Amino acid sequence: MRAAAAVPPPGPARPGFWCSPIRGPWLTAVLGLILLVGLTVVTVTGLLSYAAYNPDLSPVNDMTPDKGWLGFYLFAWPTSPYWLYRLTQGVHVTLGLVLIPVLLAKLWSVIPKLFTWPPVRSVSHLLDRLSLLLLVGSVIFEFATGVLNIQLDYIFPGSFYTLHFYGGWVFIGAFVVHVALRFPTMRRALRSRSLRDELRTPAAATTPEPPDETGLVSPRPAAPTMSRRGALAMVGAGSLTLLVVSAGQSIGGSLRGTAVLAPHGDDVGPGPGGFQINKTAASRGVTARDMGPDWRLVVRGPAGRVSLTRDQVLALPQHTAELPIACVEGWSTADQRWSGVRLADLAGLVGPGGRPPQVFVESLQRSGAFRSVVLRDNQVRDPRSLLALRVGGADLSPDHGYPARIIVPAAPGVHNTKWVTRLTFGATP
Repeated sequence: MRAAAAVPPPGPARPGFWCSPIRGPWLTAVLGLILLVGLTVVTVTGLLSYAAYNPDLSPVNDMTPDKGWLGFYLFAWPTSPYWLYRLTQGVHVTLGLVLIPVLLAKLWSVIPKLFTWPPVRSVSHLLDRLSLLLLVGSVIFEFATGVLNIQLDYIFPGSFYTLHFYGGWVFIGAFVVHVALRFPTMRRALRSRSLRDELRTPAAATTPEPPDETGLVSPRPAAPTMSRRGALAMVGAGSLTLLVVSAGQSIGGSLRGTAVLAPHGDDVGPGPGGFQINKTAASRGVTARDMGPDWRLVVRGPAGRVSLTRDQVLALPQHTAELPIACVEGWSTADQRWSGVRLADLAGLVGPGGRPPQVFVESLQRSGAFRSVVLRDNQVRDPRSLLALRVGGADLSPDHGYPARIIVPAAPGVHNTKWVTRLTFGATP
């Protein structure tokens, strides 16, 4: 029985099935080192992106109400520098896309390990394979949901924020364990061959690596059709291509037209409102009547309540701020010149003065997430935080949030609430 179980079935479990002469510990280690650095940056910027939503301001901002101790690191998201979220989220999304060819190449390099026979040899082997299953499954899940979110293609069940958050923590745990267990092996493999020599070796001179305990080297390698240099060049070319066709959505300017894979890379038209729109008024259920003469801004706080028409809001002291809009999908606008009333001044209308408290912002929109958000007191106090009425010297367009919208430095785009109808200072409903 044991002898029969040790004989692998026909197909990919047979030792000679995988016959590439360039597959081996060294190539796997090179790809692993790139992912070690790249995925660490993607993970850190992803955690920062989550913190930027101020999810500990429950229950309004909290898309993951059962996060528990997983939110141990959360902190008050700053407003300076004003381009902070634009930078961290742009790096998170763009680098994640750039790493896709590297990830696919790494999975290709270790695919024989997925078909080792017998599948389970011992309890320790079972635990090792389960940890790899969590690592591979979670990284594929995170990349897949991330790419779908960038394309605004929400075909997965449930909230993207919840799924991506919990999937991210599964990946972080599996990634840390994997690195701790495999780092010595990776270091030995990297030292076994010279990168400079491999980059000078053509396909005709490529030879297999010596057999070792990893099981990656084929016992019956085929003749080489590509060198390790060629494999790395192909992966690099794929990453470079994804960088070129995606980075423009975060960088902006003349490069925005190169972002052909980004849903927000197109020209949105001229004029003061000629910049990206994530959600239109129609898609959020906001009608012309909602934005008409009957619109009122209701401001509430510890000292009372006021109701203002748009003309009355325009009659308050007006200020300007040059700020971009940056969204979780990775796209951002150039700095736009916004004008409106400082949130701190509005807090003064209904408060005793002093340090303005946090504010609960409510929108006219009838559908979609973030119909309301809470902004921290440090965000309210920043003199660049406005209830904006105009942009680029013209009234806001309906799709940019007319009659009034929030604009806050360094905040995620969804916190720059459009179609604002009510501000409540000092309380979180």
